[in-house]
Amino acid sequence: MLIYNAKVLTNDDKNPVIDNGAVWVEDGLIKKIGASDALLKEYTGDEKIDNKGRILMPGLINMHTHIYSAYARGMGISRQTRDFPEILENLWWHLDRDLKVDDGRLNAYATGIESVRNGVTTLFDHHSSPNAARGSLQAISDALSAIGLRHSLCYEASDRDGEKIFAEQIKENMEYMESLDPNDKKRKAMFGLHASFTLSDPSLDKIQEAMAGRKEGYHVHVAEGISDQMDSLKKYGKRVVERLNDRQMVGPNSLAIHAVNTNAFEHDILASSKANVVHNPMSNMGNAVGCTPVVAMLEKGVLVGLGTDAYTNCMLESVKVAKILQSHHLADPTKGFGEALTLQFTNNPKMATSFFGIELGRLVEGGAADMITLDYRPYTPLTANTVGGHLVFGMTGRQVVDTIIDGKYVMKDREIQTVDEEKLFAESNERAVEIWKTQA
Repeated sequence: MLIYNAKVLTNDDKNPVIDNGAVWVEDGLIKKIGASDALLKEYTGDEKIDNKGRILMPGLINMHTHIYSAYARGMGISRQTRDFPEILENLWWHLDRDLKVDDGRLNAYATGIESVRNGVTTLFDHHSSPNAARGSLQAISDALSAIGLRHSLCYEASDRDGEKIFAEQIKENMEYMESLDPNDKKRKAMFGLHASFTLSDPSLDKIQEAMAGRKEGYHVHVAEGISDQMDSLKKYGKRVVERLNDRQMVGPNSLAIHAVNTNAFEHDILASSKANVVHNPMSNMGNAVGCTPVVAMLEKGVLVGLGTDAYTNCMLESVKVAKILQSHHLADPTKGFGEALTLQFTNNPKMATSFFGIELGRLVEGGAADMITLDYRPYTPLTANTVGGHLVFGMTGRQVVDTIIDGKYVMKDREIQTVDEEKLFAESNERAVEIWKTQA
């Protein structure tokens, strides 16, 4: 396949913008990238696609979301949610206990389809359904695979629902992990941990015993609310990052999510351990837990990426909020812009490439053919020097026309190609009505 007549944004510093560019795809990989005229002469295949001057850029990567929260959109609750602990107990932990395995399937289709519509081609999910843990990750993976999404899954282990369920959660993580082919470039697994404050030392011992000899890392919420930090200091005499790092649960193979209520001491640990931190600006603002010290961490050399925590399925929307949150919090308009671009377009590709073992998030020869087209018509010059401004202030997920993953169209001309969107959304609507009855 050759896509030509495109304004190509490669996200590659060596050749960031190609006017009237083309991308040659073979076997799910980018074979060549360059000027349309040259590649049209060289390409010998029959599948030539005119991009009509639209933007062609790498697919977007979401480093943290919660597929299981899909039914919550529009859902009302009567229980108090005045602070973060109450939000967890009275909203999310109330919802996840009612979920069945098939809800994971429907939630994955809903979230996956909307992600594709917003140009997301790779996502990292953190699942919870404590009364239906076993088989839940496979159900989610099957749905995401049917859509065509590249994904990494884990199950959220926690003490909060008792020892029996905790044991099931360990088994679910391990059995899904062990079911995957290590050479599979579209499906990966991690071991999911809820957070330090819902996992005792004996529970972490059991998890480490189960993970002995495994190369996969951990996907864990870190100091999202101040209560996580206070619990760790009171019970263990350690800050959250210190406690997890002592068990090698933060580092290059793991994801440390949020890190909102962390200090300079912990940032040094995150930097020295080569940790992957994921910032979720819209969720943090919505839950009123504070502002992740992104600028301070980046200055220390911490690798910080960007997720949504399911607050949105649009990464370009998340980029915008990441910019303004840092500017507002630091009362400095010069902070946030470059950092937001770094999180999404430099660090997310680095993280995802490391986890999947294939070049993601950049259009380069030999990289994955995960691409999106946008119907974005710039009314100011879009060049290598100005592309950042267009990405932050101009482009949105709603402009995505096509989504290509592994060299195949998952969405073409805004129509999902792989699954029956109307049928699946009707199923989700019907089931959501039943779920809402138990949540009011």
